[in-house]
Amino acid sequence: MPRIQGHPVPALFPASGPVSVMLFGEAPGPRGADQSGIPFWGDGAGITVYRALAFTGRAEVPEAAWMNWDGARFKALGLAPRLHGTALSNAYPACPTKDGEHFHAPSNRDLLAPANLTRLAEELTRAAGDRTSPLRVVAFGKRAEWVLRRLPESLGFNLHALPHPSAQGLLQGAPGKGKGLKLEDLRTAWMESLQALLAR
Repeated sequence: MPRIQGHPVPALFPASGPVSVMLFGEAPGPRGADQSGIPFWGDGAGITVYRALAFTGRAEVPEAAWMNWDGARFKALGLAPRLHGTALSNAYPACPTKDGEHFHAPSNRDLLAPANLTRLAEELTRAAGDRTSPLRVVAFGKRAEWVLRRLPESLGFNLHALPHPSAQGLLQGAPGKGKGLKLEDLRTAWMESLQALLAR
């Protein structure tokens, strides 16, 4: 695995047009967004996100990306998605690591740092634009949901929460922690839930 870069990954917005939905993951993954510099782009869990976005017409994904889902490869080849009506970000902007080799979940202190809260508020304000109805926001995993619920109510967005789309997140979020269930079935059900939120 490539060494973790740890650089902040900026939110990704459509090139033009309004945003109706914004998705937040936990933090850039070591093989994906940390290497590609694009939220969810190359992350193991991110492929499910982009499949749902592509299915609902909210993202154009280069065909070559599906062949080998890897952030470093995407950056080397200049592969990038194009978004429509959707913005993507993370609860914490950089891949958290203590040794440059291993990912660890962002701490409460990381998430609640004033600079991070300011960044989240600015991204949400940009996504909302001049909308008259609340922005729809989807948080992936408990950490993302936890920090987004601590932002000022004045930002006026509607928050929806889904389990993190990683294997661990899907199993923990399933009844009985997924005992007796197939991971692929959980992944399909998760993607259908996201597609329903995106299609509204």
